[in-house]
Parts: sequence; structure tokens; C-alpha cells
Amino acid sequence: MMLTDPSQKYRSFPQVDLPDRQWPSRVITAPPRWLSTDMRDGNQSLIDPMNAEKKRRFFDLLVKVGVKEIEIGFPSAGATEFDFISGLVQSGAIPDDVMPQVLTQARADLIATTFESLRGAKQAIVHVYNAISPAWRDIVFQMERSQVREIAVNAAKLLRDHAAAQPDTDWHFEYSPETFSTAELDFSLECCEAVMEILQLTPQRPLILNLPATVECATPNIYADQIEWICRNISRRDSVVISLHTHNDRGTGVAAAELGIMAGADRVEGCLFGNGERTGNCDLVTVALNILTAFYISAFMARYSKQVEASETARRPDRPRALRRLSSNRETFVEPYVRGDGRYRVSSRVLDEDALLQQMLQLDADLDRVELEHLLE
Repeated sequence: MMLTDPSQKYRSFPQVDLPDRQWPSRVITAPPRWLSTDMRDGNQSLIDPMNAEKKRRFFDLLVKVGVKEIEIGFPSAGATEFDFISGLVQSGAIPDDVMPQVLTQARADLIATTFESLRGAKQAIVHVYNAISPAWRDIVFQMERSQVREIAVNAAKLLRDHAAAQPDTDWHFEYSPETFSTAELDFSLECCEAVMEILQLTPQRPLILNLPATVECATPNIYADQIEWICRNISRRDSVVISLHTHNDRGTGVAAAELGIMAGADRVEGCLFGNGERTGNCDLVTVALNILTAFYISAFMARYSKQVEASETARRPDRPRALRRLSSNRETFVEPYVRGDGRYRVSSRVLDEDALLQQMLQLDADLDRVELEHLLE
């Protein structure tokens, strides 16, 4: 029988009890670490997934772009993935300053296959995950909390032991409490702490904790609250890297990532242009350009705001105008104080729009050279 009012079928997503949240008043002042998952999440979204040759071309492109952390695949998914990853390692195609990452479920046989695919690597991140939300515990696994936590603990032990068996590789680890955004925060914290206890992390060798919006079910502010709550309550915060992995089910994957950075995250995972499973992953290019644009505006305001003298006319402009700066792939609008005659007072001098525009364009060129390099560090 169909519901006469389907809007009554679902409850609203619960709010996070964080009355003194700090993220709304923060500003992003530095870029996060970036991980491209184009070759894994992005590839699995394609109707015709990339073959080995296309994957190699894509990997080379990511390296050329300057991405330093690249998820190169899911080696236990099948022979095609395993052979590509193993071949990439054995061929020496991975630059020394690029960190490859691979993904595995928390199962002993799959973890063993994953480590075997990386044999001979100079360095690598092994990313293990297990689903922890109530729907997965109750419906899929039919397990209690303690049993689900034990899956994470056993996986961490296997990471530790397999890494010890290949000491020539500089191993790094990442753990995801999958379905984090729809799980209880206290249980997410419990699973993360259990994994941290096994892997004996330090500030010099931190554990990456990925907190995914596996399926985007709430507004970005709730995701930011969840991230800030974890950042506040996790022990040894200096020994973990908080990573974000948002999806675009509600169309707000980019917004969730940006608010997550404001909430304290250190790293963002996504695809260059947001392709990915279902409606897509976080669009890394958009996030990067949003941050870069903020740098432009901050630099402009810092340079000019103290010099601008607002006259009575400026405070009550007769015809507000916006000085518009265009670049090849973005727009920024800055509205300085207006005298009313299309001219701007800077210190004791009066500059017309063309002169001020030339100064902004020079600033634009300087920042293009400096800030884009900074974004990819």
C-alpha cells in the first residue's frame, strides 16, 4: 500500500550535541593533504573501467599534475588490479616523492594479497576498512558492537604482522570506520582507538584515520560537527591524520569537505573532477580552487584594506560597482570602497579603475606562481 504522505516515512537526521562548536568561525588558511582516488573510486564508477594501459597513462598524468598521494587500486579485487599494481611497483614507475596507496577490506586473505601486490615497494599506504554503522551491524553482519570492533582489531594486527615481514618497505597505515557518517560517534571513536592501540603510532609515524561519508545522508554542517567531535575526543591527536572521504549523494560533497577542513581535518580524498561511485566523490579541483580563491581574496584585502580611506560617499555609494578579475577558469569579485565617480581613494592618492585593475592582475600573477605550488605541497 502506498503512503499518502511519503514525507512522514523517515526521521530527520539527528544533530550532533556540540553546542560550543568552533568550526563555523574558522577560516581555511592552508591547503590539506590531497589523495586522489581516481584510479580506484573513480575507475569503479566507469561503465567501461580503465585497462592497464589507460590506468598507467592516468597515473602518469596524476604524477605530472603534482599529486603526491595516489590510491592506485584495490589489489584483492581481481587479477587485473593485482597485476597492474604489482607491475607499477616492479617497474620503478612510482617516483620517490609519490606515496602509493591501496585499499583492502578487513579480511585476512585479502590483506595478504594486498601486501603481496606491493612487494618491493619503497613506501606505501595500506588502507583497511570495515563497516560499523547500525544498519551493517544489524542487517548485514548480525553482530554486536564488540564483534564489529574485533574485526577492526584483527585487521590492525594483520597490518602490523605483514609489514614486519617486509621490512624493506616504508609502511604507512590508514583505517576507515566505514559508514562513519551514519554510525554512532562513540562507537566510531571506540573502533579508531582500538586500531590505534595495536599499531603503536607516533607523531613521526601517524596513523591516517579516514572518516568517510560513505553515503551522504545529512547536511554538510552535521558532517563538520562529526569531524570536530572526533578531533576533540580522539586520544593522541598529534599522532593521527584526520582524512575526509565525502560523496555527493545530496550534492554537497565539496561543501562537506570544506567544512570538514574547518572542523580540523588534515587530508581530503577524492577525484580530480568528482567522478566516483553513485553520484560521485568529492571534486578535488573544485575544493583546491575554492581554497586558492580564498587565498587571493585574503591577499588582496590584506594588501589594500588598510590603505583604503572610505569617504562619506563610499559608505553610502550612489552607484555600487564591483571590480571584476577574470582568470582562465575562475572568477573573483571584489567590491572596494566606491567614491561614487568610479574612482577609488588609496592612501592620499586617487587611482582610477584601470590602475587598480593592473595592480590586481599583477597580484594575480604573483599568487598563481606561488600559491598553486603551495596547494600541491
